[in-house]
Amino acid sequence: MRVRSVAKGVSEFLTETVGEFVTEIVLTVLATALLAGLVLAAWWSWSHSPRLTVGGGALLALLVAHGAWAKFRDPAVARRRRGLAAVTSAGFTAVAATAVFLLLYAEISFWS
Repeated sequence: MRVRSVAKGVSEFLTETVGEFVTEIVLTVLATALLAGLVLAAWWSWSHSPRLTVGGGALLALLVAHGAWAKFRDPAVARRRRGLAAVTSAGFTAVAATAVFLLLYAEISFWS
């Protein structure tokens, strides 16, 4: 009976280790593909129109900043979010959550 429990424990350990390894590879490939896609889009955009690229980046930054302002403004002043405020708040939340995830993921990967 003791051999079975040891074999089961080793099996669970190996399954968990391989699962984590595969998950790490998938996340790394997805992150690399996303980064490559963003670099390709920026390069393509810059090669066609540098002014439009800078303008688009500035507009995106403005929308994220508006979302942060709408999210953190005084609740007594803020009414129910509608239209642009709701969209930019959702965009800010997505950007912030992604940034926090990537920072934590990079921190964990750096120290391990």
